[in-house]
Amino acid sequence: MLLDTEILVAGPGAAGLTAAIGLAQAGYRVVLAGPADTRPTTRTVALFEGSLRFLGSLEMRDTVEQAGEPLAVMRISDDTGSPFRRPPVSFHAREIGTDVFGYNVPNSVLVSLLLDKARTIENITIRPQLIEQYDFSDDRVIASLDGGDTIKARLLVAADGAASPARRAAGISTQTWDYPQVALTAFLDHPFSHENVSTEFHTRQGPCTFVPLPPQGEHRHCSSLVWLMSRREAERRLTLPVEDLEDEISLAGQYALGQVKLVRPVNSYPMRGLAARRLSGPRIVLIGEAAHVFPPIGAQGLNLGFRDAAHLVEVLAGEAGVSVEDPGEKDITDAYDAKRRLDVGSRTFGVDFLNRTLLNHLPPVDLLRAAGTTALAGIGPLRRRIMQEGMSPQAGAPLVMRNKRRMADCDALPN
Repeated sequence: MLLDTEILVAGPGAAGLTAAIGLAQAGYRVVLAGPADTRPTTRTVALFEGSLRFLGSLEMRDTVEQAGEPLAVMRISDDTGSPFRRPPVSFHAREIGTDVFGYNVPNSVLVSLLLDKARTIENITIRPQLIEQYDFSDDRVIASLDGGDTIKARLLVAADGAASPARRAAGISTQTWDYPQVALTAFLDHPFSHENVSTEFHTRQGPCTFVPLPPQGEHRHCSSLVWLMSRREAERRLTLPVEDLEDEISLAGQYALGQVKLVRPVNSYPMRGLAARRLSGPRIVLIGEAAHVFPPIGAQGLNLGFRDAAHLVEVLAGEAGVSVEDPGEKDITDAYDAKRRLDVGSRTFGVDFLNRTLLNHLPPVDLLRAAGTTALAGIGPLRRRIMQEGMSPQAGAPLVMRNKRRMADCDALPN
């Protein structure tokens, strides 16, 4: 069977699903291909205001917010043991005129909600089979599915993860690197309320972050954990009895939430980085982890992927808000690459730099980090500027994500 469409989105993860929905709502015929993974895991995503605005344009904001937990305060605590360490710094959403920075949502729940939405859109065809082969020509991409069916499209949107068969088939090279870290992720039950405060403890082995989570079944007070540590420590902790691991997690969180209990078994993920050398090629664009991968610091990963999807929709909708005749022509793919390159490059560099400073034990680096914390704590306009950019980047952001409120309104507030 041959499916002839305008756009093929490879990969029904959160980034691919939002791209497919947005492009279909802009009038394109879209095929979404690949098996969706909606199995419950211990991974979550903190969606900030810019991403929520994009979801609002897809008529999904309220649904996603109801499935998540509000994040009203973001706290950074230096737990490196450095002689220069400073007291914790708290960022309150009310300082920039809003109630919350965003919502923390279980990843499997988010994908399920977006998939349900995609199924309701008439000009999205969902094919759950794996794509086994790609063939590129001047005016088409042809994808062969497991089972023998074929999809012919003018544009391929590669949203198929870090390994991205689509990216490899297009000959787009990457820069990759490994970190001496493993992330342990978990859902936690605890006796004390998180009070909608997300706390990131900076340790010598990487951040240990407790993020508010909605109640899980009979568990009323819950948080998600993302704990970066050395490979050796990860191996040791993964072999501990459950009670001992819960004790170590409670200690890492300085018992702010009380004695924690695991809601689900812990998962582990080796930390790697990836940056595609180009974000587009003939008849293809890259979004999400097909384009960029970095450690889960500051919840930047999927928010960056949503900006990829939003910019792609913006480029393909055109200034007049109507679809272009050939969505895969070179001018279009080049325009997408140009819009995304600075944002992707700067976020990748920033997260990589912060992670490496935590792993560096030299006193000058500790002093520099302490100076930065002091500035954030004491200079109100600087703190609010950083909060605004973290929550909803303005420079070069997709139009649908931009904040209509002027930052001058926030800068006029006292420290």
